[in-house]
Amino acid sequence: MSASNPSPQNFAPRKVRCPACAGQSVYSPANPYRPFCSARCKGVDLGAWASEEFKLPDDTPPDETFGDPRLQ
Repeated sequence: MSASNPSPQNFAPRKVRCPACAGQSVYSPANPYRPFCSARCKGVDLGAWASEEFKLPDDTPPDETFGDPRLQ
């Protein structure tokens, strides 16, 4: 390896915003919960996904029309 390519061990760990609590989180292999700051924040995010709090809007019309077919 050449001297112009420093190894990853020479860099300071990057600090990012935790997606759950907005606190500081160390983004490095030393943090097993990255990008979250803790196991609690990771669990809160998983619970939000499991309860379908995070949804993408769906603008497609339904396949079937509902209601009385005589009124259509």
